[in-house]
Amino acid sequence: MGNSNDDSEKGWLSDVKELQLRKSLATQMGGPENLARHHTAGRLSVRERIDKLLDQDSFHETGAITGVPTYEGDRLVKLFPSNFVMGTGRIDHRRVVVGGDDFTIRGGAADAAIGRKAPYAERMALELRMPMIRLVDGTGGGGSVKSLETMDRTYVPANPAMEIMQELLSTVPVVSAALGSVAGLGAARVVFSHFSVMPKKTAQLFVAGPPVVEPALGRKVSKEELGGSDVHTGGFGAVDNDAASEEEAFEQIRRFLSFMPNSVYELPPFKEAVDPGNRREEELLCIIPKNKRLPYPVRRILDLVLDKNSFFEIGKKHGRSVVTGLARLSGRPVGVMASDPKFFAGAITAQAADKMVRFIDMCDTFHLPMVSFVDIPGFMIGIEAEKQGTIRFGARFIFAVYQATIPWCSIILRKVFGVAGAAHGNHSRLNLRYAWPSGEWGSLPIEGGVQAAYRRQIEAAEDPQALRKEIEGRLSKVISPFRTAEIFGVEEIIDPRDTRPLLCEWVETAYRLLPSELGPKKRGMRP
Repeated sequence: MGNSNDDSEKGWLSDVKELQLRKSLATQMGGPENLARHHTAGRLSVRERIDKLLDQDSFHETGAITGVPTYEGDRLVKLFPSNFVMGTGRIDHRRVVVGGDDFTIRGGAADAAIGRKAPYAERMALELRMPMIRLVDGTGGGGSVKSLETMDRTYVPANPAMEIMQELLSTVPVVSAALGSVAGLGAARVVFSHFSVMPKKTAQLFVAGPPVVEPALGRKVSKEELGGSDVHTGGFGAVDNDAASEEEAFEQIRRFLSFMPNSVYELPPFKEAVDPGNRREEELLCIIPKNKRLPYPVRRILDLVLDKNSFFEIGKKHGRSVVTGLARLSGRPVGVMASDPKFFAGAITAQAADKMVRFIDMCDTFHLPMVSFVDIPGFMIGIEAEKQGTIRFGARFIFAVYQATIPWCSIILRKVFGVAGAAHGNHSRLNLRYAWPSGEWGSLPIEGGVQAAYRRQIEAAEDPQALRKEIEGRLSKVISPFRTAEIFGVEEIIDPRDTRPLLCEWVETAYRLLPSELGPKKRGMRP
């Protein structure tokens, strides 16, 4: 036997100590000064973000010692770490992959990231079939033009890991948070997702930042003006939701994932129901006014019908004539769409159609049954609507409805008119729907339809207004939903109080049917 003090008896202890040293150096990130500036700007470091997002002590880092070393002889004295931190962890005990940019090192630019790390994270999520979470805080692209001096050449751009990210969207839930000034490929990484969120004031997103944009505009522009949360959670909704803080953004991520399966090969997660499925709310009897010109609080209807406190809204600030989000019925996750008559009377705008296409695609991808609360007077009309290409976006919405194969149930609250209204469900399948007594439908609403159909008669009348009212009164006698039900033109008119019990019965059947649908769809998810 050799001497117990012999190095061979210690095995690999010295190597393990060097491993620990390298890990320790990597956790220093960009150094105390850069970290202090980052905190002063109201932002957490990438490692703090991961700790707050994941279940306590669940993070297992991959590639922790990746970086550029400095040696004195054979002794390592410094490690300039990669500015991309990645690994696996748990959210509510479920494993996820997380990858985050470290802005304290070269501003999160990709030329400091050691290019293989970020694609590896995406590949890990894809092949292990685990949700992917991106904490984006930098450009994520080719770095600044300063890198040209060290490269001594330029290059033809390529988008790294694009083929993986494309496949990810059709396989596992992908969530992105913009957590700083995110530009270029970094901005695209935020958008290549099923759900995205950005904190107010401390995060911005743009194709190119102010230094690039200002010469083209001929004036100075602030980061917030160019790409703040108000810009991107409104309009066409490049980002789904905003948040008051980074911590709130992480809570939204956790909430979103609570409805989602680990991958398309699994069912969405079931939670024990605590809200009775037979609950009937008296308030539903009077929540829609008899005066059909008056709006009503559609989110209150959702509160009364869905499992209590289960609704998680996605995209509240854009496409506002439609409400979209995730919820539960008897503990089972469902997708929810609802017309909001407070905006454009519920008419489908270009923004609303685009929002619905993406939402329907996501629910269809992950086998989430859809409940649609319908009050659609048609597509938005007018000069601005035509300029925005409303019919083009509307056509994509119609195709999305017909391409979806998930169980679908429509609750007709009020209006169903025209081509847009007809897309409340797929008529070539079992078009399961329940109408409230407040329902009204047709090719056009009577008010606009009378003016179009009887224009010459009305214009030629001695009292055009009186004639128009007379015709409207005559036609109003035949628009009762009960007349349609008499010929089975609508299958059921229900007491509004029965909406929840009927939906809770339906969702049990929907989930019984879902196992035959598991796996990826023939048509992939679009960002």
